[in-house]
Amino acid sequence: MGIVIKQTSRNIITISIALLIGAVNTLYFYPEFLKDKYYGLVVFLLATSNLLQPLMSLGAQHTIIKFYSSFKDKKSKDNFLSSIIFIPLIIIIPVTFLVIQVHDIVGDFLSMQNPIIESYVWVIFLVAFATSYFEVFYAWSRVQLKSVFGNALKEIYPRISVFILLILVSINLIDKENFVWWLTGLYYLRLLIMIIYSFSLYVPKFSFSVPKNFKEIISYSIYILLAGSAASLLIDIDKYMIPQKEAISQTAYYAVAVFIATVVEIPGRAMFQILNPMVAKAINNNDFKDLDSLYKKSSTNLLIICGFFFLLINLNIASFYDLMNNQYYSEAILVVLIISCAKLVQMSFGCGPAILATSSFYKITLPFSISMAISVYILNDYLIDIYGINGAAFSTLIVLLVFTFLKVVYINYKLNIHPYNFNTIKIIMLISIIYFTLNHLTFNFSPILDITLKSLLISIVYISLIYYFKLSETINKTINTFIK
Repeated sequence: MGIVIKQTSRNIITISIALLIGAVNTLYFYPEFLKDKYYGLVVFLLATSNLLQPLMSLGAQHTIIKFYSSFKDKKSKDNFLSSIIFIPLIIIIPVTFLVIQVHDIVGDFLSMQNPIIESYVWVIFLVAFATSYFEVFYAWSRVQLKSVFGNALKEIYPRISVFILLILVSINLIDKENFVWWLTGLYYLRLLIMIIYSFSLYVPKFSFSVPKNFKEIISYSIYILLAGSAASLLIDIDKYMIPQKEAISQTAYYAVAVFIATVVEIPGRAMFQILNPMVAKAINNNDFKDLDSLYKKSSTNLLIICGFFFLLINLNIASFYDLMNNQYYSEAILVVLIISCAKLVQMSFGCGPAILATSSFYKITLPFSISMAISVYILNDYLIDIYGINGAAFSTLIVLLVFTFLKVVYINYKLNIHPYNFNTIKIIMLISIIYFTLNHLTFNFSPILDITLKSLLISIVYISLIYYFKLSETINKTINTFIK
């Protein structure tokens, strides 16, 4: 786990910096300079482009991670990488022609509830293209076990871009109407930087020959495309459906709450960048002992670390919202709790998603993803009408809870391994006890001082108890090393 811990720690720092910048954007700059209407527009456009991204990439980034370590010589690796670059074009070219033909129809459909959307339909497809190829070349660097720079581009770059553009809006160098177009251009600059970096790590000898297992590669890409498209619905369908049922400003309130809640998954996002290629390598080498170790350790460590972030966020949430200038955003406090619970459930699964996606039974990801997408759509359609944005959050929690359990059962059935043990129960109990004990504790100082004091208290209590009860050998060793 040495390289995992090393790059995970760097990636956590990267993502934390990104979220701090994002917090300034989300909690102050967006509401202050773009206002609710245009902020909701940006959220809608980016969320909808994320729904298209798996389709545009044709699952190529996942295909690189699954198959790269199965090729043992440079020639076969070169043939593989040469061919994988062109796979997304199979979808991108016809989609581009289709968009040109039906642009007005799509614009009319998307803007029925909010007419402002009609002028920005092309942004959805342009951003989807840029992010698709970015993910392909990011996967290129990850299989070289170099995830830190790409992770910085993935996490920090977009938020820095937004930060700069919002400052330019505030001083009237660009207007709100053109903000989205400037942001789209910066996504393409990021793609160019990622391509240059990837080629600096490994430049294949390009050829028109294809790998011997090309048929298997294409089959896998199509399955992952379908599964990824369905899975993307779970992430962004709520932000798409809310403007169809509520005022677009509600999307902004929901987006802020979800942004705050996603802090819980920082360690997972950091760890998976390096862990997923290692899972694929273990599976390709039939090293199931190492796979079992990765599965259990990732589950335990992520539950502990993400639980710490869960407590920091939810025990300080009232103070977080007090820092904002707009009182209406605090209506989504319950959304933060619900979504962060959902993220905690998701992180407890450890590297399970990577096992499903890179194993011989990867085809099961498609029915799982479709079932989850259908479930969250049905629940959203019902619960948003009743509970508004809280209903969208409940839908996400229910679907993740049920399907995480089903996936754990399925992997155990196939490989006779599972991520949980008795320490899992102890960790959940510890998180729950601390949350309910400190939930009503307030210091009645300024919001920043309240957050600082409560975070310090949470850190001392939580880390001490985790260390005392020896719930993770890896974390205890890390703490001992830090103390020494």
